[in-house]
Amino acid sequence: MTWLADIWPPFALTLATPRLTLRPILDADIPAAVAAARSGVHQPGKSPFSTPWAELPEDELAPNMAQWYWRCRAGFTRESWTLLLGVWQDGEFLGVQDLGARNLAVLKTVSTGSWLKQAAQGRGIGKEMRAAVVSFAFDYLGADVAESEAAAWNKQSLGVSTSLGYEPNGLFRDSWGTEVEEVQRVRLTPPTFKRPDWPLKVQGHEGLKTYLGL
Repeated sequence: MTWLADIWPPFALTLATPRLTLRPILDADIPAAVAAARSGVHQPGKSPFSTPWAELPEDELAPNMAQWYWRCRAGFTRESWTLLLGVWQDGEFLGVQDLGARNLAVLKTVSTGSWLKQAAQGRGIGKEMRAAVVSFAFDYLGADVAESEAAAWNKQSLGVSTSLGYEPNGLFRDSWGTEVEEVQRVRLTPPTFKRPDWPLKVQGHEGLKTYLGL
């Protein structure tokens, strides 16, 4: 890992909660990510994603996921970036938590998104991994605002947001696969953040901060 971090500093980052380890996805992790997605992410025909990537045929899913991971790395700049963090529990790949920003040094605003395989849902893991990246953004990257969004019908995702202290930040209409959905934006700040009762353990953030000019 050390030589990889020397080439691309974000690879050094690790976030640890009581149950989970979050770190950037390496090429060697892609098969585990694909297997987790193939095991099922949501109910058939009810995609929580505006682009229904998890419903792709098996022969298209793996290339699509790999291209997305590579695209996020290739497009990672100080001005605009998305960091994809794999989520592990006891060596098992559970899903992906992303953290992104545009012009973070000035706007002090991050956004998040995630997916979790169905077998790991309903155990508070989605809340724990979101709390980890929001804590990291506020405490280590100097963010003042964390934003997220979900389809208005997605009570599970919006419930995670509410439980962490996010507040509604407006509705908008967006294309959702072949349909149109009402989408709820939510917004969190350090004063409204309902912090977890566990400490976040962070390693390897110095190189990332330097890389981002923070």
